[in-house]
Amino acid sequence: MPARRTTLSAAAVFLISALVLSSCSDDDRKADGGASAGAGAAGRGTSPLENPDGTKPGLAPLTSPEDQKAGRALIAKVATAAAGPKDGYDRNEFGPAWTDNVDGIPGGHNNCDTRNDLLARDGAAVERKDGSKCVVTSMTIHDPYTGKSVDWNKQQASKIQIDHVMPLSYDWQMGASKWEKLKRVQIANDPLNLIPADGSQNASKGDSGPSAWLPANPEIRCSYAVRFAQVSLKYQLPVTEADKKAMLQQCGG
Repeated sequence: MPARRTTLSAAAVFLISALVLSSCSDDDRKADGGASAGAGAAGRGTSPLENPDGTKPGLAPLTSPEDQKAGRALIAKVATAAAGPKDGYDRNEFGPAWTDNVDGIPGGHNNCDTRNDLLARDGAAVERKDGSKCVVTSMTIHDPYTGKSVDWNKQQASKIQIDHVMPLSYDWQMGASKWEKLKRVQIANDPLNLIPADGSQNASKGDSGPSAWLPANPEIRCSYAVRFAQVSLKYQLPVTEADKKAMLQQCGG
């Protein structure tokens, strides 16, 4: 009998341990929220569907049929129009680059310029200049456009650039040329419209819409299209017919 009690006790310990481990895994998954709700696996970022103001880090893939359907529904709301001329476009029409002096968007007037706000938002192991609460000098960042993690420091500043998801020249052609200056400064510095990404990707994009340019990482293309749509809808800027079609296609439409 004593031997039997010992065997049963060991089995009970094994079962309890398995249940505890299972519970911990479930709790971890709930805390992560999955790829479609909050920060994804391995710091891959946040689903755009769970980040409508752009204040959460990064850009996570939308891979489930449910999320892609939600993405298509959002993109379907975007208006279309023919692109206007580039005449009169100048970067200065959207205010000084990365200005903190902007009302009505997250991060405005927080005593830190937009670029450093975005590096801090998306970076991990962020280090700042001595004596500064703002200037990021080094970090590790997951670049959604390539799917790679990058060790970045200020001496290699151009290695990570801040992409305007809806490029400013594109905005100008689609209606921003008629806006008051404040609204242009807002879209240029709104975290919803900004993704830190590989410098060569940003350079290759130029002022292209989704029908002419998409991130190199195919896993992120639906999320990118959804983010493009979110900016379009927030600022009531149309996209071209070709761009809307391309956006829908990225989410299985």
